[in-house]
Amino acid sequence: MRKHSQTPVLLLHGAWQGAWVWDSQLAPLLAAGLDPVALDLPGNGADGRAPDAVDFTDHVAHARAALLAASAPVHIVAHSGAGVLATQLAETHPDKVAQVIYVAGMMLPSGVTFPEMVEPFAALDPTAIGIGAFLHMGPGGSSVPQDAAISVFYHDCPPDAARTATTRLTIQGEAVRAPRVFHTAANAGRVARAYIRCGADRSVVPAVQDAMCAAWPGARLRRLECGHAPMLAAPDTLAQTLVGLLARN
Repeated sequence: MRKHSQTPVLLLHGAWQGAWVWDSQLAPLLAAGLDPVALDLPGNGADGRAPDAVDFTDHVAHARAALLAASAPVHIVAHSGAGVLATQLAETHPDKVAQVIYVAGMMLPSGVTFPEMVEPFAALDPTAIGIGAFLHMGPGGSSVPQDAAISVFYHDCPPDAARTATTRLTIQGEAVRAPRVFHTAANAGRVARAYIRCGADRSVVPAVQDAMCAAWPGARLRRLECGHAPMLAAPDTLAQTLVGLLARN
């Protein structure tokens, strides 16, 4: 990350995505006096590495390098599956993480994977597995069909933006999709947390978001009435929410 006096903010994308998901947030965060850096995680197409040659330790190492390069504690904003990565960073480097903001993120209790968190909800309502029901499995990993991406991720986004986003989704290697992270009260538990709940989410469904907040209490809660991609569906509201959370910490 860049080293200067502004507050460092590390933006982490979720599965099948890239740093591009944060494009709408960079200017408002900069205008608020923050220093946002959107990271491309290994194997997402930006670094030339094959998706199936990357595992969760590669994601952790890449994000850790950005974290440790900052001259001040970093505010991490993690969307969707990147929540697990953010929790791992908070656990291993609690003094380098100022706070974690989960955006419809996987803020999981210690030792629990996301599929395990979803399982009791899916037993009652199969749609609770979100995009998992639609994934195409290929030799390099999973991919999201365009129609499914629009209906699950981008159903409330401007149509042109939704279609463009679907063309930018990439293959996701299976070794990074559902990691199991163990965290403690002494480390990740003492890092400030906030949760941005997306009330119309069809991927990380609201009931599962609520269950995660209940299972690991203590996060400041903010509510957006949008789907899984507030960066496209409600960019101004998301930016205002992020700036407010970052300013208060």
